[in-house]
Amino acid sequence: MDVPRLETDRLVLRAHSPDDLHECLRLWSNENVTKYITGRPSTSEEVWGRILRYAGHWQLLGYGYFLVEDKFSQALVGEVGIAHYHRDVLTSFGEPPEAGWALLPRYQGLGLAREALTAVLSWAEKKGLRKTTCRIDPRNLASIKLAKRLGYEKYDKVTVGDLQSVLLQRG
Repeated sequence: MDVPRLETDRLVLRAHSPDDLHECLRLWSNENVTKYITGRPSTSEEVWGRILRYAGHWQLLGYGYFLVEDKFSQALVGEVGIAHYHRDVLTSFGEPPEAGWALLPRYQGLGLAREALTAVLSWAEKKGLRKTTCRIDPRNLASIKLAKRLGYEKYDKVTVGDLQSVLLQRG
């Protein structure tokens, strides 16, 4: 499955490549990025596994995560996408895939996550993925606000590992 290349006014969303490991490690080892996602910075091995998992999503499911770059500087902004993790949680996510996003701190608060996710969700809807969920730490007020702006509505709470989460659904 070829990963589509999506473009917005300010961003390019593209497939990950093996050469992206160093930049993705910069994203996922940043404590401010991982604070509400995993609760700790990721190792190089974990980031490599993440990149491989993204490739597997595209290969097996026809959707996955995009690497997000600044359209003009080609600098890494973050990652956004849709995945199906089959999480073991107290309540079921059901069948809809899970949308997610992570941006480097310098790009947060500029509307870039919304811009990227709008492009991804529009692409997904054209492919028949109208319903998606997302899992957000209840302390992550910025992401909850973004999810609501994108049309997600809270429907449950869960514990994933040691982290509390709210579940939101769209579509």
